[in-house]
Amino acid sequence: MKDNKLILKNRKAYYDYEILETFEAGIALLGTEVKSIRAGRIDIKDAFARVLRDELYLMNAHISPYSHGNINNHEPLRDRKLLLNRNEINKITGQMSKKGLAIIPLSMYFKDGRVKVEIALAKGKKFYDRREDIKKRDIQREESRYDIKM
Repeated sequence: MKDNKLILKNRKAYYDYEILETFEAGIALLGTEVKSIRAGRIDIKDAFARVLRDELYLMNAHISPYSHGNINNHEPLRDRKLLLNRNEINKITGQMSKKGLAIIPLSMYFKDGRVKVEIALAKGKKFYDRREDIKKRDIQREESRYDIKM
């Protein structure tokens, strides 16, 4: 089995959300989209997933048009179907009935030549939660510096 090749990671997601559960999903793409992704021309910073007609779709993910594409090039912000098995979709829809949860992409990577998306059920953090996380990180950094000096 080949190693996973990371395409991009949504670092802002860990800052803005509390991650509850993660899933690995395939994604239905066009050929020109895959070529643009291989060139690194993708942005999932503002992307999210939504359940429509008992299927999961990735919305607002921007994949730039392929530079060597022709008139049949893809639309950059189209909705893309996420490929999960029925049990996972049912589990996600059951969890989504709770208030304040969102489905967000955490990372995108190649696995055995196919594009995979790591999505997460997440709960939005409040401003004070973010500040507390920053404080904890600063304290850990100071402790690690202190441990090295001793």
